[in-house]
Amino acid sequence: MSLRRTATAVTFTLSTALLLAGCSSEGSDLASQYQEGSDKGYVSGDGTSLSIPTAERTEPVEFSGVDESGETFGSDDTAGEVTVVNFWYAGCAPCRVEAPDLVTAFDEYSDEGVQFVGVNTRDQVAQAQQFSQEFDIEYPSIMDNAGGRSVQRAFAGQVPLNAVPTTLVLDREGRVAHRVLGQLASASQLSTLIDETLAESSDAAGEQ
Repeated sequence: MSLRRTATAVTFTLSTALLLAGCSSEGSDLASQYQEGSDKGYVSGDGTSLSIPTAERTEPVEFSGVDESGETFGSDDTAGEVTVVNFWYAGCAPCRVEAPDLVTAFDEYSDEGVQFVGVNTRDQVAQAQQFSQEFDIEYPSIMDNAGGRSVQRAFAGQVPLNAVPTTLVLDREGRVAHRVLGQLASASQLSTLIDETLAESSDAAGEQ
């Protein structure tokens, strides 16, 4: 009897491990999912911040899409400005928690020419509009859900976006300068990254 129970316990443990491994591998690389145009869910990031030195940045990211108001918005509208790009959807709990921090940063920096744009990865227009109203979000969000995902594919070619939310800060040339994988720790974290990117332009001007 004890041998039978032991065998059963081992089988259960292995089955559970395989199941967990399958769930992990299914959502572990949204970059490839974006390229495939699939809709497998999301992986919660841990708030890890990555800063890319100027000399190591890739080409400017060109993107465009239709926002929740039906207007076309993209990199042509943010050209020459530091830009914050936030990937989100309404049912994502960390997205809801960090929304006030994004609004705080927008209020602080919009008068300085810093651009903000959301990229909604899943919702219908009505859901996105309701979210914006709930959190008093004034900047546009491109509707980039299943069937298109052109904006996600554009950025996946530059930076591995494997978590929602993800927040990027682009330099004035449109290159990814900073990435926060997962929920922002605070508005001050985003402010620090924006300040560092704005300072690059001042430093460059001083060297000329």
